[in-house]
Amino acid sequence: MLSAALIKEFKAIVGESNVMDSEADRHAYSYDSAVLQPVVPALVVRPESTEALGKVVKLCGENGLPVTVRGSGTNLSGGTIPDPRDGIVVLTNALNRILEINQEDLYAVVEPGVITAKFAAEVAARGLFYPPDPGSQAVSTMGGNVAENAGGLRGLKYGVTKNYVMGVNFFDTEGEKIVTGSRTVKCVTGLNLAGLMVGSEGTLGVFSEIVLKLVPPPAANKAMMVLFDDVAKASQTVAAIIAAKIVPCTLEFLDNFTIRTVEAFAHAGLPVDAKALLLIEVDGHPAQVADEAAQVEAICKKMGAVGLHVAQSAEERNKVWEARRAALSALARVRPTTVLEDATVPRSKIPAMIKALDEIAAKYKLQIGTFGHAGDGNLHPTILTDRRDKQEFERVEQAVNEIFEVALSLGGTLSGEHGIGIAKSKWMEKETSRGTILYSRRLKKALDPKNILNPGKILGEE
Repeated sequence: MLSAALIKEFKAIVGESNVMDSEADRHAYSYDSAVLQPVVPALVVRPESTEALGKVVKLCGENGLPVTVRGSGTNLSGGTIPDPRDGIVVLTNALNRILEINQEDLYAVVEPGVITAKFAAEVAARGLFYPPDPGSQAVSTMGGNVAENAGGLRGLKYGVTKNYVMGVNFFDTEGEKIVTGSRTVKCVTGLNLAGLMVGSEGTLGVFSEIVLKLVPPPAANKAMMVLFDDVAKASQTVAAIIAAKIVPCTLEFLDNFTIRTVEAFAHAGLPVDAKALLLIEVDGHPAQVADEAAQVEAICKKMGAVGLHVAQSAEERNKVWEARRAALSALARVRPTTVLEDATVPRSKIPAMIKALDEIAAKYKLQIGTFGHAGDGNLHPTILTDRRDKQEFERVEQAVNEIFEVALSLGGTLSGEHGIGIAKSKWMEKETSRGTILYSRRLKKALDPKNILNPGKILGEE
């Protein structure tokens, strides 16, 4: 339990109204979006300036207080669950300024609490494009996106957050400001600390500013919905499109259960009788779009599509994409507990992974809705359950184990975009090696000798 004197010091830094010490207030920051046991922090602190942020981190370092940084808490792997040993939650939602959007040199500078969708809209209003679009973009923050290396629907063609980070300023455990990267296209000054920070999940530093690359928007796009009467045909079509060396902007998969659930939720006009559907969009120069769209249509028909509809307006296109983004929200309404995974496999292995997911659902007698970014191999098998049913939840845990085993056996990875946190740390060695874990722990210990920066995340407890 924190002393009254220490709490007073935090209040002196950020102001009394920005320190939450009542049990009710602290409980609100005890969990994230994962199905994990919540931990009530000892204190919640909300700095309103980067200067105050640095002082808060320094005070935590001096007193050996574990620090968990939280933006909007949309993390799906336990990354923003506080440490049980007098953990401090540091909120960044007041650090929400877009500091610069440079239209000449195509970059932007933001504070970590900027909402992703707001940033993308501000960039678009200036005739530029920020491609990463995580499903949580309406509420997630840029700091969280960088910490988790967030992806999204456009990852297939445009890459993920790491492909757009030019620099990150952050505070170390002593409150020292670390400046990394540059506003230039090329920069090889010093160690690639910005690259090290991306995907570090708050374990190596606390972000204060982020420099992001912007690109010109595509001149044209064409979106289509492709229907299949067989899941295998849909998954094989994904592999066929990629094998034809066509890289759509987005290439999304939904199985029948997900289609029906989303349609009941969003009323977007999805075909509820389809066994599976692909949502495909190509973009670029108008001539390129026309050529690639024609090729994609031909491949889909050859692979056995039973229906194909091209969006005739931006409104129709947006309605379908909004429905796809609502997939998790729709599925979450079905049962009390939602277990969302993001095992990712090489794109050619998508058919094998989808087949395995069907077999796992049947084997463990579970309801699994599968959707995801099939074009980049990133599927989201979503198990609908009730954690209060202990027998059923044991089967859920066994199923999750098997999902990861299959993904790794196919040359895949534990996580395509949700991170490791505490939810997946126990499987890390299976994907990497014992040496990798030990090397990473030595790095963490050197940079964070008191182990106060989001302890236990990614690498587990030693």
